[in-house]
Amino acid sequence: MLSAIPCTIMRGGSSKGLYFAASDLPADTALRDRILLAAMGSPDIRQIDGLGGAHPLTSKVALISPSARADADVDYLFLQVMVDKAQVSDSQNCGNILAGVGPWAIENGLVPVSGPLTPVRIHMVNTASVAVAHVPTADGMVEYEGDARIDGVPGTAAPISMDFLDVAGSSCGALLPTGNAVDEIEGARVTCIDNGMPVVILRAADFGKTGAETPEELEADPVLKARIEAIRLAAGPRMNLGDVTRKTVPKMTLLAPPRAGGAVSTRTFIPHRVHEAIGVLGAISVATACVIPGSVAAQVATLGASSGDVLIEVEHPSGFFAVNMEVEPVDGGVRVNRSALIRTARKLMQGQLFIPGRVWSGQ
Repeated sequence: MLSAIPCTIMRGGSSKGLYFAASDLPADTALRDRILLAAMGSPDIRQIDGLGGAHPLTSKVALISPSARADADVDYLFLQVMVDKAQVSDSQNCGNILAGVGPWAIENGLVPVSGPLTPVRIHMVNTASVAVAHVPTADGMVEYEGDARIDGVPGTAAPISMDFLDVAGSSCGALLPTGNAVDEIEGARVTCIDNGMPVVILRAADFGKTGAETPEELEADPVLKARIEAIRLAAGPRMNLGDVTRKTVPKMTLLAPPRAGGAVSTRTFIPHRVHEAIGVLGAISVATACVIPGSVAAQVATLGASSGDVLIEVEHPSGFFAVNMEVEPVDGGVRVNRSALIRTARKLMQGQLFIPGRVWSGQ
């Protein structure tokens, strides 16, 4: 007998996932993960027996609940459901799926509409940090249609402004978790950084790459992938992440000089596939690295101002990602007081998800 679970499918930014009220799933983590694997159809490279889209960017989950924190309206736990493994990871945030949390919270009665633009303060449970989503709510309801365009997503939608507060070191304990702007790991010069997402930054040229390669070309290079993974595994403990063999962090980003008028060009391993764009918080970490004196990114990037109100356009395989930051010089380094950007979201389906009763008999 099939079990039914209330579920919403949403595009958030350049990702897509399943959004649930946390109370509609069991509190037991192992059982919850088995349910989510069944929901997505994992492990299977096609995810043919579930709602997953056969790619990490379309095999994502948001669990949402009222927050007990005084500085937040809702709690948001992000879960990455592996496509080809029976594994669910909570080791990172997802700033793209985050874009759908505010609209979902309003439509499900967790946050009241407060005018043409409703702020939703979101506690990102994975890293115990807070983001504020400013959701268009004209005529007393969430507005999904609009003129905002983000690269990596066709068409236009209503803009959702996202402010990230105090996310530096949210996973690793410090903006520069090794204490250095540059480290040598497995023979490569890298910058390890965490401004909302742990990222290891490398120069594409050091790996014989131009930075203009397509994701498919990079994924087809087994020598490159093996070297990148060796660096990632060695970087994990240095970044206070422990053994990252089964984790989705740190992300690995190859940087090259800009090719289309931005500040820097990127190709990001997430960590084993190559992103067709770049993640929200990954882009923030890369942009932050660009303004850190002496970092690998600062050596590659083309910048104007590197303090005060800074706009950094991060190039990726399908366009640009513009990051606004308030940057303050501190003791030869920098402090980022605020990071902001624009995302969009679209509700695709709302109803009941069915899973086999042998996985969970329901509540």
